[in-house]
Amino acid sequence: MSETAGRGSTAVEDRSIAQLIQDLSEQMRRLVRDELRLATEELKEKGKRAGIGAGLTGFAGVTAFFGAAVLVAAAVLGLALVLPGWAAALIIGVALLAVGGIAALLGTKQIKRAVPPIPEEAAEGVQKDVEVVKQRGRTTDV
Repeated sequence: MSETAGRGSTAVEDRSIAQLIQDLSEQMRRLVRDELRLATEELKEKGKRAGIGAGLTGFAGVTAFFGAAVLVAAAVLGLALVLPGWAAALIIGVALLAVGGIAALLGTKQIKRAVPPIPEEAAEGVQKDVEVVKQRGRTTDV
């Protein structure tokens, strides 16, 4: 009778271990999916920031170009005609250069926030998960 009880107990333990392995497998799949989802979201956000930064930097370049063109026009008008029109062109040119400078600073700041395009939060999460698994493995072995 003790053999039968032992066998019945072993079958229950085997089923329990099998269930634990199945649960572990499902949890690992879920963990990997969640980490990939986090990495995807983080890369999307960084890509968006890089795009905004590049757009602002491009805008800064175009604005600075037009500012320089207006300043050149102001110099030409000032020297050629000596009319008050050059003063207006000079003010507009300086204003455009100021706007371009501000846009360049904002664009550069956005690009710095997006680089490097590595999903840092997801990578940290995976590293923590690996450490937890290693620690549990060590405590189980001892």
